[in-house]
Amino acid sequence: MLDGRGIEDIHMATGWAGDGAVHEQIDATIQDAIARARSGLPRGAGRLRCEDCDAPIPPARRKAVPGVRLCVACQEARDREQAAAGKGSRHRLR
Repeated sequence: MLDGRGIEDIHMATGWAGDGAVHEQIDATIQDAIARARSGLPRGAGRLRCEDCDAPIPPARRKAVPGVRLCVACQEARDREQAAAGKGSRHRLR
């Protein structure tokens, strides 16, 4: 007996998972989500000119956003479109 409890009591309290198993699963899930998010990020040298409007992409933006493909104005427009599309899809699910 440990602290007045039998070993059966300890196993029933934790189930089949060992100490820290739940936290390990949460950490693994978070790491998987981070890896998925990173895999969707642009890679490489990026573009010198915006792929949507052909405006020059400033060197500072190319340095700050590796693999950049859009100028700030076009990226903001695309973000607004995606946000609006996301709101609409959530609304339809209700």
